[in-house]
Amino acid sequence: MLCCNWSLSRGSFININPSPASFPITRIINIKKNPIKVIRKDEIIRSSYSSPTAKSSTKSNTVMDAVPKPQKPTFDFLTKKPYVPPSWASHLNPIPSHIFSLGHFPTPIHKWNLPNLPKGTEVYIKRDDLSGMQLSGNKVRKLEFLLADAVAQGADCIITIGGIQSNHCRATAVAAKYLNLDCYVILRTSKVLMDKDPGLTGNLLVERLVGAHIDLVSKEEYSKVGSVALTDILKAKLLSEGRKPYVIPVGGSNSLGTWGYIEAIREIKEQLHGGNDVVFDDIIVACGSGATIAGLSVGSWLCDLKAIVHAYCVCDDPEYFYEYAQGLLDGLQAGFRGHTVVHELCFDVETS
Repeated sequence: MLCCNWSLSRGSFININPSPASFPITRIINIKKNPIKVIRKDEIIRSSYSSPTAKSSTKSNTVMDAVPKPQKPTFDFLTKKPYVPPSWASHLNPIPSHIFSLGHFPTPIHKWNLPNLPKGTEVYIKRDDLSGMQLSGNKVRKLEFLLADAVAQGADCIITIGGIQSNHCRATAVAAKYLNLDCYVILRTSKVLMDKDPGLTGNLLVERLVGAHIDLVSKEEYSKVGSVALTDILKAKLLSEGRKPYVIPVGGSNSLGTWGYIEAIREIKEQLHGGNDVVFDDIIVACGSGATIAGLSVGSWLCDLKAIVHAYCVCDDPEYFYEYAQGLLDGLQAGFRGHTVVHELCFDVETS
């Protein structure tokens, strides 16, 4: 069940569902675990584990009307195409030159018939959990731009970082595999689990299935050293080995990744122009790294949608995300400056 936390009482709301809670896995046999490495501040220590066998069988219930049915077959998946921004965002800089087709877009918008809504209030859900199975969720929109840039720069491997069950790391590992790029993921975990096999559960299973190289770092070391320094350590090591790594930050949240949700605003606008009279006053999302709220907010502000974006923090605090999102907008030369202007851009970051 999808939940949307809100306390307003006007107009129409849309909740963007970021990612599914589980993955349908059918009959997995002889899964060979990838080497797990423990990454510390000044060195990377490799430790290998045995290769167990795992079996799993589940039945997936597919809701046929949940996925938009194309009128004719398309073969755009994994194609790299020149990117043309919306006219209302054409002054932003830099503009991505290309985009990879990694997701199944547009994702549908469903009306959510909640009981006891205030009069005149409607709630809708933007189903970004249906953007693809292994690549589902909001991460794929960012990766379409980030991986196009990685390929353009001649990268032969990808580095990224996140929590032990990071949806972003899983999506990055799968997307890299599709593009024949090696993927190195640094996963944050508890100190007591540092020297143990993290197992074959959830996103870890998917990452191992696609051959990702997994590094472990304790939460304490992560907080002390920082995600940027940790990825820089691994990048330097790979460069010394003759590799060409491309680093993607936590959650894919940099100015380039922000274009994923500027593009999502264009998608929502086109869906609203489909002959209905729905107008969204508010957009409600979870906030874990910042680029989603930055893209939605600047996109909504620049076009005629003008919906207020409400972001509910899953980590850190509102002030951190106001400042971080402002940095992303500055990286796009959006022309907006200062904390006050960010409020005018309709950020409403609240702790859940």
